[in-house]
Amino acid sequence: MKDTIQEEIIEEFAIFDEWLDKYDYLIELSQTLPAIAAEHRTEEYVIKGCQSRVWVDARVEDGKVYYAADSDAIITKGIIALLIRVMNGRTPQEIVDMNLYFIDAIGLSENLSPTRSNGLVAMIKQMKMFALAFAAKA
Repeated sequence: MKDTIQEEIIEEFAIFDEWLDKYDYLIELSQTLPAIAAEHRTEEYVIKGCQSRVWVDARVEDGKVYYAADSDAIITKGIIALLIRVMNGRTPQEIVDMNLYFIDAIGLSENLSPTRSNGLVAMIKQMKMFALAFAAKA
């Protein structure tokens, strides 16, 4: 099933022919990430398995999940901004079941270093774990 937000991201990245331009766009996206609360920039919120430091927090409001995140690496921050854009405002179950096909469609997985790819997997896993925890509480 096609997802509107993922389709938008695929279209945005289709504009660029070169990966360097896509990296520049990721850097631009990193600046759109709302700041995470200072109390969530602690070890407790750090995602294990990322080479750079990435903090992620999530909350449920009216049955929908909303994420906040930050990273000390600008490309990683752009990637997490994309993940948040796709997952924010959905039910926990929608997030758990979500197929994040945009990652392959924009060529992200094949153009990341192995350590960044591991970090991407770790970020997705953590975000889905939050959703799973919220689904279990509901």
